[in-house]
Amino acid sequence: MRKTTKAWLIIAAFLMLIGCILFVGVMSMLEWDFTKLSTTKYETNTYEVGEAFDSISINTDTADIVFALSDDGKCSVECYEDEDTTHSVAVENNMLVVGTNPKSWYDYIGFNLGFPKITVHLPSTQYASLHIDESTGDVEIPNAFVFKNVDISLSTGDVIFCASASEIVKIKSTTGAIRVENTSVGSLDLKVTTGTVTVSDVNCEGDVTVDVLTGKTSLSDTQCKNVISNGSTGGISIDNVIAEEKFSIQRKTGKVKFTGSDAAEIFVETNTGDVTGSLLTDKVFIIQTDTGNVDVPKTMDGGRCEIITDTGDIKIEID
Repeated sequence: MRKTTKAWLIIAAFLMLIGCILFVGVMSMLEWDFTKLSTTKYETNTYEVGEAFDSISINTDTADIVFALSDDGKCSVECYEDEDTTHSVAVENNMLVVGTNPKSWYDYIGFNLGFPKITVHLPSTQYASLHIDESTGDVEIPNAFVFKNVDISLSTGDVIFCASASEIVKIKSTTGAIRVENTSVGSLDLKVTTGTVTVSDVNCEGDVTVDVLTGKTSLSDTQCKNVISNGSTGGISIDNVIAEEKFSIQRKTGKVKFTGSDAAEIFVETNTGDVTGSLLTDKVFIIQTDTGNVDVPKTMDGGRCEIITDTGDIKIEID
């Protein structure tokens, strides 16, 4: 019985060795380009748009989306796409609409290692609204463009948003990173389930709202009316951020750090995590902690600063 088991182990090891040798040989022939193993063929198609529009709507399953200013003053949508899964491009009710044509069931059979990409070449810099809804893919909107309203929703993917918006910018990603930088907006509403949020060099007339279930949040060099941030797991850093009215920060697990920032009133609550850093003006501190150390200035003037922790130190300085 032992001899039989040993023989099978030797045969299994030999077959694994042969498989590894064949794999290395095949990949060497393909120059270790794994995309060449894909059974799906990709092609680049360019869709010309001759009609005028003032809004944009993109709804796709899987694709990176990039915006660019066109060189010739005309609109075109360039798609690197699966030859069996093409995109539709049309103008409907003064809106540029980009979607994914339906697939047949047999189009899902195969080994796909490629990744589609949509590049929208726009003739103008200003548009009324932008709506993007997709499953998997990254989105990049450069600072050349100005919108009235923006609504971007992803299941899996990163968003880099540098454009301006006179009213609200809403960005939601289930899994991915959101980065908003070098821009001005009416208000900012950012949500991520698992991922990071970075807001940098933003001038916001209204509120900056950030909801994070799991992940870090970083706000820097930003002016706004209020900063409102809720989260479960993950710290938040607030660096050189000035809010006209209020900071309202709530976390279950994670550190809260201020650096050279301020608001008329401040409220911070975290179950597990330290609250540290520096503010710019005097505050009336209202402190509550169960097991942490407290070190705050004994000032009697200024706005209300209430900090509550269960387990965590509280250390605040006034610059």
